[in-house]
Amino acid sequence: MSKALPNIEVLFEDNHLIVVNKKSGDLVQGDKTGDKPLIDIVKDYIKIKYNKPGDVFLGSPHRIDRPTSGIVVFTKTSKALTRMNKMFHDKEVQKTYWAIVKNKPLKQEDRLVHFLKKNHQKNKSVAYSHEYKDAKRAELIFKVIHQFNNYYLLNINPLTGRHHQIRVQLSTIDCPIKGDLKYGFNRSNPDGSISLHARKIEFIHPVKKEPLIIVAKPNPNDPLWAEAGGLFKD
Repeated sequence: MSKALPNIEVLFEDNHLIVVNKKSGDLVQGDKTGDKPLIDIVKDYIKIKYNKPGDVFLGSPHRIDRPTSGIVVFTKTSKALTRMNKMFHDKEVQKTYWAIVKNKPLKQEDRLVHFLKKNHQKNKSVAYSHEYKDAKRAELIFKVIHQFNNYYLLNINPLTGRHHQIRVQLSTIDCPIKGDLKYGFNRSNPDGSISLHARKIEFIHPVKKEPLIIVAKPNPNDPLWAEAGGLFKD
């Protein structure tokens, strides 16, 4: 009797890449919790689907935070991993996030620049408005794209890839993400998530050299995400 495939949402797959829509709460890679990470679940998926003997190679050129949902790219070959690593490093990958916040930003759209310093012990970053020792420049562009009854939906394009960047930069302008206790929201979401979703990714395929645009729907079981997902069709 063959094993059942793991319950993952595959958004794109070929011989070089597999892109999945991560659920909030899933780890991308292993940590001290010992919980099974998404990379191992996707390895199981490939092993079972293609009846592969032995170990499955899977590369992880980037990651998103555990309480965040959305697009994660994995590579199925070392060549694709090397090239994707370089593309992320050279900022040749365009990422779009959605965030739900309680407070309306002062501007409908804006570019935020801060200098972030990571506290490793607390796994938290602090934002400064000016250059600061050991702090790294962080930049993003946001736009308010929808108003719910009590919340606002922001479309965000991070221009750098810093630790907890979107979370801390929005918190710094008094717009903490819904459910994000670590960065100033006043209560958690029932499922422990934060309302931040890696919505879209755009890049040139590392091997085929064709443009790829991949979109991930947010959690349909959350009323706000369901409303947002129904408004915007990509």
